[in-house]
Amino acid sequence: MEYTLSDDQRNIVEAARKFATKEFPQVARECDRDEKFPRELWQKAGELGFMGIFISPEYGGLGLGILEHAMVMEEFWRVDPGVGNILLAVFGAEILGAFGTAEQKQKYLPAIAEGKAIMGCAITEPNAGSDIFGVKTRAARTENGYRISGTKQFITNGSIADFLVVFCLTNPDAEPTKQFSFVMIERDRKGFTSSKLTGKMGIRASDTAELSFDEVEVPAENLIGGKEGQGFRQVMHLFNLNRIVAAAQGVGVAQGALDKAISYVKERSQFGSPLASFQGLQFKLAEMAADIESARLLYHKAAWSVDNGTIDRKLISIAKLLSGKTAVRVTDEALQLHGGYGYMAEYDVERFYRDAKIVEIYEGTKEIEKVTIARELLK
Repeated sequence: MEYTLSDDQRNIVEAARKFATKEFPQVARECDRDEKFPRELWQKAGELGFMGIFISPEYGGLGLGILEHAMVMEEFWRVDPGVGNILLAVFGAEILGAFGTAEQKQKYLPAIAEGKAIMGCAITEPNAGSDIFGVKTRAARTENGYRISGTKQFITNGSIADFLVVFCLTNPDAEPTKQFSFVMIERDRKGFTSSKLTGKMGIRASDTAELSFDEVEVPAENLIGGKEGQGFRQVMHLFNLNRIVAAAQGVGVAQGALDKAISYVKERSQFGSPLASFQGLQFKLAEMAADIESARLLYHKAAWSVDNGTIDRKLISIAKLLSGKTAVRVTDEALQLHGGYGYMAEYDVERFYRDAKIVEIYEGTKEIEKVTIARELLK
């Protein structure tokens, strides 16, 4: 089987590019300055089908793959990373789609696909970081369901989500990989509180929050998949998919920064000649383009493999690692090419420079990706 983009996939990419190019610049600087989620844009994106790309048509989605979802994410981040994270309003739907019961899918997925509800996924904790086996949030069994107590940190959509899948300790005496489960928690549950985190360096339009669960009661039917001890397998599946999406983000922010650098060096002159005429700058642009294209092909291959039934953890981690490096290096070079202007908020490359770093941190730090790659090589 040979990999190539279909006409439908190219049309989706083009539609995403047109939507982002038309809509994002109008609000990008304001949302970054005010750390505000662009709710109206999210709703428009839902109406156009972007929120339901990988969700089954049975539940209002398009029924496509992680490749299409990632390519749309790249186009969104190419125009603005912070605003582009409106696509993460579906974060956690991957778990529902793959492991949820029929009733859970029917209850939650249609509203997500239509852009009528925002979802979140709560895994990280203050003292656990990348160590999921260090998770302490407990879902204790009750007569009618579960009582959840604990704290989550750095949760995307945490203060705006209508409901979240929460990674909890349910079986502390079981073997490590059987100790955890995902539980659905709706925002209006008594004992649930969220605190928006402000002062982020980048992707400031993307909501991030700390969550607190003070003996939150949920019914038994909120256990994802209806069976305890499946959380580890489910979270690994989620990581594999969302590391591909994060890789696409890295490619997007790098491509956007390169676009801005090319425009700038064509317009500006030094020593009586256009900047673009200097061979040293041409070499920089060539290297930036080469890095971007390499990272793009890697995440495409990783996503295509998943959509065709093969999850290659090594390939996925390589794609994420390389895209993070590419995002940081290319945005740095793009800012440098702008000189002093690049340091000013008036030029969007300053924002891209701040936004890029997150790709090396979330969905598995670059160190975690190296650990995964090494383990796969040595096993």
